[in-house]
Amino acid sequence: MSLMIQPVILCGGAGTRLWPESRGTCAKQFLPLTASESLFRQTIARTPAGQHFMPPVILCGDAHVATVREQMGVHEATLIVEPMPRNTAAAIALAVAQADADALLLVMPSDHVIADIAAFHAAIGRGAALAQQDWLVTFGITPDRPDTGFGYIASGAPLDGDAFAVDRFVEKPPLDEAERMLAAGGYSWNAGIFLFRAGRMRDAMLTHCRAIFEAADRSVAAGMRDGDALYADAIEFERAPADSIDYAVMEKDDRVAVVPVAMGWSDLGSWQAVHALAAERDAAGNVTGGDVFLHDSSGNLVRAGGKRVSLVGMSDVAVVVDGDDILVMPLARSQDVRAAAKARE
Repeated sequence: MSLMIQPVILCGGAGTRLWPESRGTCAKQFLPLTASESLFRQTIARTPAGQHFMPPVILCGDAHVATVREQMGVHEATLIVEPMPRNTAAAIALAVAQADADALLLVMPSDHVIADIAAFHAAIGRGAALAQQDWLVTFGITPDRPDTGFGYIASGAPLDGDAFAVDRFVEKPPLDEAERMLAAGGYSWNAGIFLFRAGRMRDAMLTHCRAIFEAADRSVAAGMRDGDALYADAIEFERAPADSIDYAVMEKDDRVAVVPVAMGWSDLGSWQAVHALAAERDAAGNVTGGDVFLHDSSGNLVRAGGKRVSLVGMSDVAVVVDGDDILVMPLARSQDVRAAAKARE
């Protein structure tokens, strides 16, 4: 890569799939779930300012500004503060509205795991060449199982550099369709990571979702600057329809490319995923944090949260303690945790 790329890090979201630890100001991206550093700090470290990357632009809500600044440490960054959540299209529109037209923006969620950074950087290099040719680039994860929890991207005509024109986007499929796509080949998981020239995305938004871009543009123009942060104007921003960038732009544009990449990616979307990706586990497959006693127990995830937790004769369960909230469930039922989070709001 010889180009300078502007990382744009999406740092909204409450991450209720990892309740009770993830909620409110202590959202998933700020937690150390797979390593000693939080997912947010890992995301920052992936694109270090210097030879290839500019200091990041971070989009977050007002409730997270203090945490973002604390976890940024000495790193330089610009914050764009969303007055309320309006989904990813409006958030990305804020970044686009204040960017130079020729800037290459690399949009990344702040709560993902990427194990192979070299593979990620190589994919960014391939994507940057396409973005300079005014392709809207998305990065597709090479699937290793027929997962029903992700959207899929179908590759079409081949392009330069192991990339493809996107044939279509597929919503989260039932298992039989996921199995069919995996067997057929040519499908990637949709990771929600994008690379594009800012002016090209501005034009695409004006074509496909004008109301979203114009609301964001006015919100930036009427915003208030406070040091390194731009607080977008609430009255203007609230007028933006709340749509995902996939629905608002990517599924509608006729010049979208996918760069497939195998890079040890996970969206860490459940406690089961946290257990699966843990760097350390005992001989019985237990992953523990805190004061935990285990007897005749295997395959468990236990995060004691300052309490003393004991398990006897248990297998494949999660026990997560956060203050007065205690979650106990089979790891296989991890997707149902939102029911508990909603009940305890």
